[in-house]
Amino acid sequence: MASSLTKDSSGIPGSEKTFFGHPRGLATLFMTEMWERFSFYGMRALLPLYLVSGGTAAAGGSQGGGLAMTAATATAIYSIYLAMVYLLAMPGGWFGDRVWGPRRTVAISASVIMLGHLTLALPGQGAFFAGLALVALGSGLLKANISTMVGHLYDGPDDPRRDGGFTVFYMGINLGAFAAPLVIGTVGQQVGWHLGFALAAVGMGLGLVQFLYGTRHLNPRSGLVPEPLTREERNRVLRRTVLVVLAAAVFYGVVVVAGLYTMNWALVPITVAGLLIPVAVLVRIKRDRELSDGEQSRMTGYIWFFAAAAVFWMIYDQGGSTLAIFAADKTDTSVFGWSFPASWFQSVNPVLIMALAPLLAWIWLYLARRAKEPSTVVKFAAGLALVGLSFFLFILPLSAAGGGKVGPLWLVGIYLLQTVGELCLSPVGLSVTTKMAPAKYASQMLGVWFLAVTAGDCVTGLLSLAGVDLNTTGVVALEAAVAALAGIGVYAYRGKVRTLMGRVH
Repeated sequence: MASSLTKDSSGIPGSEKTFFGHPRGLATLFMTEMWERFSFYGMRALLPLYLVSGGTAAAGGSQGGGLAMTAATATAIYSIYLAMVYLLAMPGGWFGDRVWGPRRTVAISASVIMLGHLTLALPGQGAFFAGLALVALGSGLLKANISTMVGHLYDGPDDPRRDGGFTVFYMGINLGAFAAPLVIGTVGQQVGWHLGFALAAVGMGLGLVQFLYGTRHLNPRSGLVPEPLTREERNRVLRRTVLVVLAAAVFYGVVVVAGLYTMNWALVPITVAGLLIPVAVLVRIKRDRELSDGEQSRMTGYIWFFAAAAVFWMIYDQGGSTLAIFAADKTDTSVFGWSFPASWFQSVNPVLIMALAPLLAWIWLYLARRAKEPSTVVKFAAGLALVGLSFFLFILPLSAAGGGKVGPLWLVGIYLLQTVGELCLSPVGLSVTTKMAPAKYASQMLGVWFLAVTAGDCVTGLLSLAGVDLNTTGVVALEAAVAALAGIGVYAYRGKVRTLMGRVH
């Protein structure tokens, strides 16, 4: 890969400015995604801490001004929020394909995200939930479309620069995720929560300016609508949308007038929908009679991967809720007499990814050259085993904390196991999704993969809404056992799953 910014992809100096040997538009998308992730992960690092601030679950000595919720309610809201981000990635891709085109969808979604962070910067519970909904909506709209535009920069799937381009783009994600808790987390925890949320809005604003300024470097295809809606389709979508909104308004209007409304009237239906929609999507694809026998077999095999991924994300995403609250309340946030905000723990995962991803990629390549690389099924089993092991490890500091605090290296060790598990499962999951997708649903299957995150987070949300305390040794041990048993099950049935996968490995 060329390191000069003034060499084009053909290697002829000076003919066209490039970004480390890649199309110059990659710099625009890299910076846009970096700032979007900066705003997203910064707000996410503050979210559970802000929710419990001032309440019984708050860490001793933390500032007030939060919403004084219990740890269970904070975990439920956090989990449902993440679930909605990934659930909305599917309609986000649909808007890019059918309504606005990827470029306009990203510009609109970035504006919505910035507005959401600005709304979060306002005091009051109403502003908080409105802002959270806007950030979830904008993030869902942006997620699929900005990746699509990265693909547009290259000459088809066989362009030798394509994989390297996505690797560079992925580094932008992790740079933003690493820096966000250090900057936004520090300001939010030590100066003011709402100032931290406002700083997230500034980050997204910088990303939006960068995107609008650099759009001239993007492929013209990114500005087109690949499959515009017909007039009949548009009218049908509008009618259905209006009917759903009216039905919801009438229903919740009756609930409010009757004096029955509580937060659970909103949270429970959203969580249940987040579980039912992934199941409905998989069933619809599986029952499609137009699929060939081979495609039907691969979809049956894919359901194993989907279920395994849902279990994985159920535990992994608690790194920002259950573990974050434990970090603030029960973990010593000082090293050699120097103290740091608890939100800084959220930078551990992205820095470990940047350090370990190249190493693991080299290991897979080394083993592949010797015909010893683990199969996709074995990598999935390893990912589940590692995330289960991380929660078995969590039992030790959880038991030892009692009324005191444990050392920060316990959490670093837990995040290390989860990160290695993520690197075993997540990239492989994206790859196997594209390989096993039926031709008819090729463009939709990445959205289906994201629904596994939705399903896993909704399970966590339902447990929290049911009053289950996720910070107890019994519950943590049960979750760890479920992940470990799922890993063992996937490994034990690896032969059957490989048969269902056909030629895909």
